[in-house]
Amino acid sequence: MNKQELASTIWESANQMRSKIEANEYKDFILGFIFYKYVSDKEVLFFEGIGMTEDKIKSLKESQKTYVNHAQKKLGYFIAYDNLFSTWIEKKSKFDVSDVRKALSAFDRLIGKSHKKLFTNIFKTLQTGLSKLGATASEQTKAIRKLIGLIDKIPMDGKQDYDVLGFIYEYLISMFAANAGKKAGEFYTPHEVSLLMSEIVAEHLKEKTEIRIYDEAVA
Repeated sequence: MNKQELASTIWESANQMRSKIEANEYKDFILGFIFYKYVSDKEVLFFEGIGMTEDKIKSLKESQKTYVNHAQKKLGYFIAYDNLFSTWIEKKSKFDVSDVRKALSAFDRLIGKSHKKLFTNIFKTLQTGLSKLGATASEQTKAIRKLIGLIDKIPMDGKQDYDVLGFIYEYLISMFAANAGKKAGEFYTPHEVSLLMSEIVAEHLKEKTEIRIYDEAVA
């Protein structure tokens, strides 16, 4: 399955899963979980890269300050094994929405000092909106289990010769925007428009030694 087919499959499934949830709201869930998988997998690859065995990775805890500090310095954050995206998948029927709440809360707490501006509250919209996925914890758990199972199909091991994650991320945003109607402008600018604007600006500024920007939306 190539990246286009994978993106289309994920979109079709995700669109069915969202049920009555507005497209511009549901995007926060799926994109949030995709990014959490990304940071989780990135940490696993990091620890594997320094020679850590699978059993050692499974023992990673917040109390192990040496590993916490090392990850915070190199990645900007630390995620204990119990809170990894891959661990959620391994839990299968034992997975619960409380696992997500605990993990996202821990992520905010374990951001490195030098990366606070970059990562603080990055999952806030996802965390505060989980209740929209169901009236009860059981319904929320069921919905999230399906969603993370879908997202788990996205390869993030860096072995591909193309940016699968980036392609799928942009594809999903564009599809959610198309289904959100007039609200789309709040969160999506078509790639072609962004590219054209950057080329126009680059052409205008290529002979400039000083760049000034005016934004009429800023008071």
